Amino acid sequence: MYLKIERGLSENSIQNYSFDVRSLVDYIETHNIDQNPIQCTSESVQNFIYDSAKKVSARTQARRISGLRRFFDFLIFERYRDTNPTDLIEAPKLGRKLPDVLTLDEIETVLDQIDLGHPLGHRNRAIFETLYGCGMRVSEITQLTLSNLFFKEELIRITGKGNKQRLVPMGTYVKKYLTIYIKENRVFQKIDSKHRDVVFLNQNGKALTRQMIFTLLKSLAEKANLKKTISPHSFRHSFATHLLENGADLRTIQLLLGHESITTTEVYTHLDTQHLRKVVEKFHPRNPL
Repeated sequence: MYLKIERGLSENSIQNYSFDVRSLVDYIETHNIDQNPIQCTSESVQNFIYDSAKKVSARTQARRISGLRRFFDFLIFERYRDTNPTDLIEAPKLGRKLPDVLTLDEIETVLDQIDLGHPLGHRNRAIFETLYGCGMRVSEITQLTLSNLFFKEELIRITGKGNKQRLVPMGTYVKKYLTIYIKENRVFQKIDSKHRDVVFLNQNGKALTRQMIFTLLKSLAEKANLKKTISPHSFRHSFATHLLENGADLRTIQLLLGHESITTTEVYTHLDTQHLRKVVEKFHPRNPL
């Protein structure tokens, strides 16, 4: 409740942080360490972190340290203890990883693999058109509701990380395939009462999971003989990159993506060096015409 209400974290972040705390508990029990959360020492936490470093990536390690730090901050906040045993633990330095980006031709090739004659074909097409057309996260697409689709105004209200909401324009293709799916397919489906407002449903009338969309995209990428390793997030990265390449400003892209900080959005300025080179050659006064 603290993470959800006080910190405003997403459900995925809460699950990850809870898993990190459980992992520490498992380590303490496995090694017969006689300490509860109030008594837990820096040495115990450090040993856990160093032991798990052999089994997880640097990025997971950094998140694990962050999760435990927040857990002990909560205990201090509630006056269960006075110190945080993670204070002296340094998180691994993470390089800024450039996201995988698809060209427009690659996106269209993937979309062409969707069989619109299949009962779920138009649903699948609507999912990926919306991912690319609106720059949505996969968790946002699985939680999208009918009540947040405004066809008349051509807008979608998206609930992002920390329950922050943003409005994103509904492009032509997004509107077309959402309309077909909702009015010609979804309307005839038997829907679970708990998921009546959810847009994208599985065969049992329940909300899709993130993993189902990952699996679906993997299958489409294989059919398209795509050599790149991609995920649903690749469509979000491509959305931002293509906007930037076609002249959109970073501030607008930041709002569309729902980034809290402009520095997160700035990663897209490093993506296409060829595009940046052309801009400099065209607009810098010291370059020949």
